[in-house]
Amino acid sequence: MRRRRYPSDTTAAEWALLEPLLPVPACETSRGGRPEKHPRREIIDAIRYVVDSGCKWRALPRDFPPWRTVYGFMARWAAAGVVGQIRDQLRRRIRLAMGRAPRAVATVIDSQSIRAAETVSRATRGYDAAKKVNGRKRHLVVDTKGLPLLVMVTPADMTDRDAAKEVLFRLRLMHPEITIVWADSAYAGTLVTWAKTFLGLTIKTVSRPRDAVGFIVLPRRWVVERSLAWIMHARRHARDYERLPQHSETLITWAAITLMARRITRRRPARPTDPPLQLAQAA
Repeated sequence: MRRRRYPSDTTAAEWALLEPLLPVPACETSRGGRPEKHPRREIIDAIRYVVDSGCKWRALPRDFPPWRTVYGFMARWAAAGVVGQIRDQLRRRIRLAMGRAPRAVATVIDSQSIRAAETVSRATRGYDAAKKVNGRKRHLVVDTKGLPLLVMVTPADMTDRDAAKEVLFRLRLMHPEITIVWADSAYAGTLVTWAKTFLGLTIKTVSRPRDAVGFIVLPRRWVVERSLAWIMHARRHARDYERLPQHSETLITWAAITLMARRITRRRPARPTDPPLQLAQAA
């Protein structure tokens, strides 16, 4: 086992949280398979290092497993839906700890246009004339606490209304319990009727006041904007470098998984007013 030396490395508490959520190795199943050469904790540490530092896959430090191995695990887990399951399990655990229901019924949606690197093909990028950005657009759906439910990446020239049909369709399949979606005025119009008729979803738009000057915090919408800011803390997401949009979605989800895992394992500082018994239990 390599020594933990990078800020993105998993702590013992985080690994204890994530390890049970990973699929069983093929060599331990009835079908059998080749034993894995590298510990899974090192694989996850390498993925988190790429997301946090923004380095190239080929530039992974030598104390990690080979970059092709790490990239292969990332792609296979994404294709098998493992990354999404980890995200959902962590989100449910946080909601239960907050006294909420494990499944959200109200969500917030928004998009973010981001510049793309030269590694992004012309077929998967576009020009957002409103934001003057040549690249891709990230569509994010979160619950009312800012915890992610779904992320989809499209070319930046795709309008929010057009992309929202695919986003909301996926959201309905994955989370049939959701009833309401809060959004900005870009999602108004025929999309509201379409979502109500075909998906049974109610879209409520929150518009900016006409007399507002400068930056203001808008009800409901600030939650998803904060979540987008959280994701941007990972340097890999300051620009889109992934050749495939689904890999971009996966690494965005890994950034959210890191934030939620750290939130769950963060130790609550003891308050001076806590009775001695609670202090002993916390220790």
